[in-house]
Amino acid sequence: MENVQGKVVWITGASSGLGKALTTTLASQGAQIVLSARRFEELENVRVSLPNSDQHISIAMDITNEAQVRDAYAQVLKEKGRIDWLINNAGLSQRALIAETSMQTERAIMEVDYFSQVFLTKLVLPTFLSQKSGRIIYVSSVAGLLGTQYRASYSAAKAAIHMWANSLRAEVAQDGISVSVLFPGFVQTNVSINALNGEGKAQGYDNEATANGLTAEEFSDHAVKALLKGEEYIVIGGRKEKLGVFVSRISPSILYKMIRKMKVK
Repeated sequence: MENVQGKVVWITGASSGLGKALTTTLASQGAQIVLSARRFEELENVRVSLPNSDQHISIAMDITNEAQVRDAYAQVLKEKGRIDWLINNAGLSQRALIAETSMQTERAIMEVDYFSQVFLTKLVLPTFLSQKSGRIIYVSSVAGLLGTQYRASYSAAKAAIHMWANSLRAEVAQDGISVSVLFPGFVQTNVSINALNGEGKAQGYDNEATANGLTAEEFSDHAVKALLKGEEYIVIGGRKEKLGVFVSRISPSILYKMIRKMKVK
């Protein structure tokens, strides 16, 4: 079992939802957290609520702005001197049919959920390579394993980062760097409220599946336990999500029939 006592953990999307929950869980176990998201005030509200709040730092950045991300990386190294875990959590979901989704919206989701995470990883990778240690973590989604209605762009982006992570894991394994991917199912966060419709605007309301999902704290507890065990492929969700992932492995054709009958909006 690994432990995070004293380790520097950089978490994107740390101001709310899954990122905030992961921040709280890891800080309670002694990690030094670097919290990143767009709004500094919200990051600070989270930071001051953590145990040993003075050892954590808030760095505001837009994950899609490469100049801001470079500045944030430089600040992390200046203040902490190293990075032990990088958790690529910042993400953007979708709730729209393919026929109703503009190309601008398609690109916006891919930019946040795939390209920005690739860029940040490439930026930080030299630090891990020089240390000969570290863990890189991606928050994908069960949707990235299955693909469902109203989430085509989101599912594609989350599948893409999963496959990219697989390649990264193979390339850096000999350098003491581990790569893990988390696949959350329905979790009680604002993901559906903030999800983009076809025009690229926030949906603005929750849905029943998300509202009845795991709490963010339950997700975080499961995630951190699995990460500390060194697991690389981590599915976290309710019975329906886990069943879907299982069926996808043994009979894709049955899965596709199941998905066609689902009411997932």
